[in-house]
Amino acid sequence: MIMNRAGRAFGKAPFGIWGGLLFTALALAGLVLTGAARPEEPAGGDVRARGSDPVCPPDADASSRTTGGPGLGHNHLSPEEAAELDQQLNEALVTQQAPAKGLRRTVPTIVHVISASDGRGDLSDSTISDQINTMNRGFSGGYGYGVDTGFRFELRAVTRTVSDSWFGDFVGHEAAMKKKLRRGDAGTLNLYTVNLPDGMLGRSTFPQDYTDSPKLDGVVVDYRSVPGGEREKFNLGFTATHETGHWLGLFHTFQNGCEHPGDYVDDTPFEREQAAGCPEGRDTCDQTGRDPVHNFMNYSDDPCMSHFTRGQRERMTEHWAAFRT
Repeated sequence: MIMNRAGRAFGKAPFGIWGGLLFTALALAGLVLTGAARPEEPAGGDVRARGSDPVCPPDADASSRTTGGPGLGHNHLSPEEAAELDQQLNEALVTQQAPAKGLRRTVPTIVHVISASDGRGDLSDSTISDQINTMNRGFSGGYGYGVDTGFRFELRAVTRTVSDSWFGDFVGHEAAMKKKLRRGDAGTLNLYTVNLPDGMLGRSTFPQDYTDSPKLDGVVVDYRSVPGGEREKFNLGFTATHETGHWLGLFHTFQNGCEHPGDYVDDTPFEREQAAGCPEGRDTCDQTGRDPVHNFMNYSDDPCMSHFTRGQRERMTEHWAAFRT
């Protein structure tokens, strides 16, 4: 009998492996990829990297991706917090039919643009369209070596709010802002573009958070991380791709470091710590496989990122069936 990283027996349960962050937590991270040619994929896998080490806070530089939520006081999930989220997934799936594989799921998406009175943050309609297209390309495997996850994002509406207080202090006004602006149900992606503090590129809730805090559900990204933005090395739009991966249940690829069960996905090699830049060929753990530095759920620079894996696709599909349908 073959066992996966989470200790489940393949063939006995319809559950795959997923990644996510902590209960009622918000994930902060934003990795992306470019349209440039990708390095050759290492043998034995189609995934490249994880996002952040739950026990190893990111460096305080421009390459950092952080996780956490208002008042939670942490940057990464602990092994116990990740295990709790995984347990919630397993319990939810017990009463579900096996999630259908290979089906396309179109996610209605509302983009909320928060800007200052001097015009900072006021993204154009074309930039918003580019961001949605970037997400669709990433989730369809369009950057090479990755799989088509089956998820697509359809822009349904754009809201625009001019507020110097919201723009200047998003963290302090997050709850009020979301409670006023959020639309739709658990299956509606609300994407907020704001001015985030230095060292923070984005954050996201997990699917498990929705029942207790539906109004806080959604993805937040720094407005300079969108395609063509001002965040050097992080302006291809992949922060939104990374954070939406959390919104669909994925953990960072370096969750739990080299320790079992890693990020709860079998085809993303173990990774001791988050990647910075694009450390091609890095191998930080004794287990088989080089670090997945090209995976959207790592902390690599945007031009280094390129794909999701089959295991991540299954994990996202399971979370959708358990919490977002």
